[in-house]
Amino acid sequence: MRIVQELPLEGDAPVHRIDGAGLCALLGVTPAVLTDLKRKGIAVHCGRDAWDLTATVSGYCAHLRGTASGRGGEEHVNTLTAERARLAKEQADAQALKNARARGELIEADAVTREWADVLRGVRARVLAVSSKVRQRLGHLTSEDVAEIDAILREALTEAAQEGAEHGTD
Repeated sequence: MRIVQELPLEGDAPVHRIDGAGLCALLGVTPAVLTDLKRKGIAVHCGRDAWDLTATVSGYCAHLRGTASGRGGEEHVNTLTAERARLAKEQADAQALKNARARGELIEADAVTREWADVLRGVRARVLAVSSKVRQRLGHLTSEDVAEIDAILREALTEAAQEGAEHGTD
């Protein structure tokens, strides 16, 4: 690590220059992080492989304090605020779902599917029983007439099942 003090000019404070490798070692960062700190205006570059030690260390310490206190720059604060808002919304949504479920306003989709499947099985069984009831109540119909009624009912059930499958409600 090489630190060079420049002579002050016209009452200015002396500038302490340090090379990039020395500054990285001093701050405990990689060259890529140092480049990012330069881009953000935290690290002060003075020329080819020369950095202003005092200004960079001061800027880096201020940056670390700001980050630690949640004030890590405008971009960081905006990102953090957006993330907190998103988290709060997700937590509120989760609580709203729990409350709706507790009040009985929310029913699980699987339970609805099972219930409707049971209802539709009952309807199907009743429709299929129609032809035997027709045979009992309307004795004057021939076996062919009752068979035709049964075929029409089965055809209607098949069409309803196909329509349900097309609409995703099989």
